[in-house]
Amino acid sequence: MKLIRKLVAVARQLALPVLVAGASALALPAAAADVYPSKPIRLIVPFAPGGPTDIMGRTAAKILTEKLGQPVVVENRAGSGGNIGTDADLKAAPDGYTLVLSAISSLAIAPGLYAKLPYDVARDVAPITLVGTAAGAIVAHPSAPFSDLKGLIAYAKAHPGTLAYATSGIGTSNHLAAEYLQSLAGISLVHIPYKGTSSAAQDLLAGVVPISFETSLTTAAPNVKLGKLKAIAITSGARSKLMPGVPTVAEQGYPSYDVVSWFGLVGPAALPREVIDKLNKALVEGLHTQVVADRFEAIGAEVKTTTPAEFGAFIRAETERWGKLIKAANIKPE
Repeated sequence: MKLIRKLVAVARQLALPVLVAGASALALPAAAADVYPSKPIRLIVPFAPGGPTDIMGRTAAKILTEKLGQPVVVENRAGSGGNIGTDADLKAAPDGYTLVLSAISSLAIAPGLYAKLPYDVARDVAPITLVGTAAGAIVAHPSAPFSDLKGLIAYAKAHPGTLAYATSGIGTSNHLAAEYLQSLAGISLVHIPYKGTSSAAQDLLAGVVPISFETSLTTAAPNVKLGKLKAIAITSGARSKLMPGVPTVAEQGYPSYDVVSWFGLVGPAALPREVIDKLNKALVEGLHTQVVADRFEAIGAEVKTTTPAEFGAFIRAETERWGKLIKAANIKPE
């Protein structure tokens, strides 16, 4: 018995260093996992290449690559107004290696527009930072019998239910911009929804529809400059540097009117706090440079950043704002 007990004691002494070494080895991967990022990051842009969202997304990817020391690869996953790409991100592992540059359409409009959305913004989203905003414009064909917002409103009141306007589709931000103006001004316009901006722009330039609510000033500004369109108003609260001579809707009698498209970086809801803070710090620092400001200005946008908490509060406020308008106007998706 004594011999057996002695052998057991010796075995335990020999095993102890092995167990300690094993425990140390197991701790190494966990410690390495805490160093974020340790591999490339995928940044989903839920719209087609070449548009304002894509340019913002690629700008953000470049900044994060430089700041974090790991490649940030852009993946364009367009469809359903940005909902498909946003959903893909929100269903990814919450480890910070899949992010999405989402927008007002998916984060604030879609919850009120769709009865069955594949994600829940309040439950599934980890806000990181707002990235930028873009003003829109109300523009008219040169043959339209008005040249400013006062004239448009007067004409609409004198001809209720006859003045048509074009947008890029039902439930888009420019559609809601038009609905918001109608609710404030007490007018009734006829909505002509198109499948995309290019076809809407073609019919506006041809005079098929007299006015349009544009989400991008980069397409409107050159045509206004050439005299092919008349600029009626800017939809944001402040004037745009692309068309500084055009007054806002707010300046023309509706001070509460302020409608912009906005874009922001988000991830899956369970994203670790330290990852959120690291991404926020890196992107906010990188966005506030003259180079980025000039790049955004060229597409009619402006750099806007927030803390994660501020962005979360902003998303909630925008969701409530547009949800109420969608319900009041009885807007249904196509």
